[in-house]
Amino acid sequence: MNQLDLGGRCAIVTGGAQGIGRAIAQRLIASGAKVRVWDRDDRLLAAAVAALGSSATGDAIDVTDPAAVARATRSALEVYGRIDVLVNNAGIAGLNAPTVEYPIEEWEKVLRVNLTSQFLCCRAVAPHMVKQRYGRIVNIASVAGKEGNPNAVAYSASKAGVISLTKSLGKELAQAGVLVNCITPAAAKTAIFDQMTAQHIDYMLAKIPMGRFVQVEEVAALACWLASEDCSFSTGAVFDISGGRATY
Repeated sequence: MNQLDLGGRCAIVTGGAQGIGRAIAQRLIASGAKVRVWDRDDRLLAAAVAALGSSATGDAIDVTDPAAVARATRSALEVYGRIDVLVNNAGIAGLNAPTVEYPIEEWEKVLRVNLTSQFLCCRAVAPHMVKQRYGRIVNIASVAGKEGNPNAVAYSASKAGVISLTKSLGKELAQAGVLVNCITPAAAKTAIFDQMTAQHIDYMLAKIPMGRFVQVEEVAALACWLASEDCSFSTGAVFDISGGRATY
């Protein structure tokens, strides 16, 4: 594992109790950071914090709730005194169904969890980064946000929104010492697969030229670099990690 210098840095990772989020938290800690894990699942959160060790703390939070995000931000500042890194990872897949049959309530739920939550977290945390003249925000999007997946309209649209959110905020904060970037992974074998049909999983695999799903550790390695000082002249950018699926 290549080492990055994140000593003294304090990070928040949303949806950090499992999957990609937990791998990112682990990689950040291995590079010297302290990590505040935000997750709505109390049981998984407690297990993750225990496994991550003394450099991790947790806060049970629904990131779609503006008041809860504000409280959790204040709590992180009370624990660590500063927030240097925000990784917006929390998300859901939603139903697999044709667009014309997609339930409106499911559409709204997926957009709220995948996109609105990232807006809320950025809105709450970014001012503190601007005040200290340093910050790194890493938003987890998806290759589906670039290309669109059939029978996954809400997921694809939400991740496209994350890409645009990243570009807008990156431009706004470009001279404030706060860099904002996003990652567009191909699918990884995580608990999110439990929300998908086998047909949809097979479709996603067939689209990847490397013939395999991305590993959570691979996404974590890229996220950790984007969270570090080594990332110094990239902002509002989209970093592909899709095994060759996306070509732009």
